[in-house]
Amino acid sequence: MTSLDTKECPKCQATWIGGQHYWYTGKKGNELDLAGLVCNNYGDETCINPCAGIEGGVTWEERIITLGRLEDESQDG
Repeated sequence: MTSLDTKECPKCQATWIGGQHYWYTGKKGNELDLAGLVCNNYGDETCINPCAGIEGGVTWEERIITLGRLEDESQDG
């Protein structure tokens, strides 16, 4: 039987259900991406993300580059 134990980070309110991180949208998350986007920049000692402090995952800089590329592509079409 799978445990549906729910944990929420007291710092950013990120949620884990049964050990799986989920984004606010309900989509399965990635702990390393969460670390790159939130925990490594804004977390503190209360953060429960097991990947906090590990470099990697998606960063805001990468997202900005992707958004710029998508904007350029939409203007070209």
